[in-house]
Amino acid sequence: MELDTFLHHLHFDTDKIYPPDWQVDWEDAPLPYKLYHGLPEIPLNADVPLALQRREADLKPSLVELGYFLWYVYGLTQYSQFALNEGSKEKAVSFAQSVRRFVPSGGALYPNELYVYIKLADTPTGIYHYDVAHHRLVLVREGNYDVYLSRSLGNCYPISDCFCTVFVSTIFWKNFYKYNNFSYRLQGLDAGVLIGQSLEVANQMGFSSKVCYQFLDRSINHLLGLSEQDESVYAVIPLSINPSIHGIGNNLNREEIVSATELCREVPLLKHVSYNRSKKTVDYPMLKKLNEASMFETTKSFVKIKKNSSVRPSLDTETILLPVTEYFSYDLATICRKRYSPDSDFMMGKVSQTQLATLLKETCSFTYQNDLDDTQGNVCARVSLYGSLYNVEGVPNGAYSYDNNTHALREINQGDYREFLQLGLTMPNVNLYQVPLCMHVVGDKNHLKEKLGYRGYRIQQMEAGILVQRLLLMSCALGMGGHPLLGFDANQCDELYGIESKEKSSLIQIPVGPYRPRSWLKGILLS
Repeated sequence: MELDTFLHHLHFDTDKIYPPDWQVDWEDAPLPYKLYHGLPEIPLNADVPLALQRREADLKPSLVELGYFLWYVYGLTQYSQFALNEGSKEKAVSFAQSVRRFVPSGGALYPNELYVYIKLADTPTGIYHYDVAHHRLVLVREGNYDVYLSRSLGNCYPISDCFCTVFVSTIFWKNFYKYNNFSYRLQGLDAGVLIGQSLEVANQMGFSSKVCYQFLDRSINHLLGLSEQDESVYAVIPLSINPSIHGIGNNLNREEIVSATELCREVPLLKHVSYNRSKKTVDYPMLKKLNEASMFETTKSFVKIKKNSSVRPSLDTETILLPVTEYFSYDLATICRKRYSPDSDFMMGKVSQTQLATLLKETCSFTYQNDLDDTQGNVCARVSLYGSLYNVEGVPNGAYSYDNNTHALREINQGDYREFLQLGLTMPNVNLYQVPLCMHVVGDKNHLKEKLGYRGYRIQQMEAGILVQRLLLMSCALGMGGHPLLGFDANQCDELYGIESKEKSSLIQIPVGPYRPRSWLKGILLS
């Protein structure tokens, strides 16, 4: 199958990407985390604070602080058990158990892994894997690799001034075993929500950060000891205590054209042993093909993308100016613990115009440093937020787009579209009749391909994921829940919003609203 056809089917005709005889082998499922054998280990402090305090600016970061950062970003945070009704008989009930983290993941499979390159006074300098299962660091490669990393990033970031560089990787098999080729769409979004959480925690702790989507894949994978057939890095996030880190270092040679092949010769190949529990794996040629097509061999491929010009609404478009809200304060640690993805637990409730205004403003005004535009980029520069609204105070039921520049809703269609959206669910595990806000992240149909080739697809999915995580956190802070969904009819939603002619499409659907507490047993995994 051609790559363009495959990406089209991923969004608009998903049945065509599954083999006709596909069956999930539940008994041979991989672990949701990676385990290394025979490597040096550094335990992290398990006495994680219940609140994240902003650090004092003049203090040097420590291993203890890094441990808190990693736990709040991707640690195991909750064990839960709940009942599954399997029939009308009272005894026809089974129980499901799960171990969760603060970020959502498709099927709770968590296909991503975190690696860190750290330079701390109390820890040997080198590359480490964050062992989620044991909350510890595993030393993958010892040594100082500032120059190697800087060159892999195109000499556009002063790695020598960073105490830590975070690598977000994807292990293809971890969710391919269940979702087959559809996992490629999930992997980018999962990486995005993980990036979004990393940015939130870094900001809360007082770290400066930048997301690098453009790097030499093979040199980064080689440094971490990853087999690109199994696992590949999707994003690199340098962290610093220096606010001026966002600037470009004066001594960096940005004009140098660097080759991944040449860089790989500078450090020896690693052959570490890891464990994932599956006794057999099924090949995933399309994922390998897309991963190969997305890689940058030289820094000559790095580009800058201009901000999309806003589409001017027609003169007869109704506009609802939303109320200006005050600064919205929230405790990140608390809402991380409270965040929950309702499904059958949604219940209809009135949403005030102030709640809606706060939700949209706080979600879409989120900014972060990235290497696509070299500015304090707005998360909505390349993706935007649309929604089908029902039972919102002062807002007629209907479909709207949100204009972040004017803090206003642009009316597209009036009416109650809950039934329309419910019928579009391919897996109706959410009752949209009980949901007042059904939001959609919208992006360009060409997935940034013109500038970034096939790499643009996964970057677009990651930016959508950042927006989703921000929306989920703000929903929780406002007393509501959100449930990201990919099992919806994108063609139908594009028709509702009239965006097909604008070469845009709905990337993910997020019902948001009040919900009733679920009956379950749950416990926080925290010492």
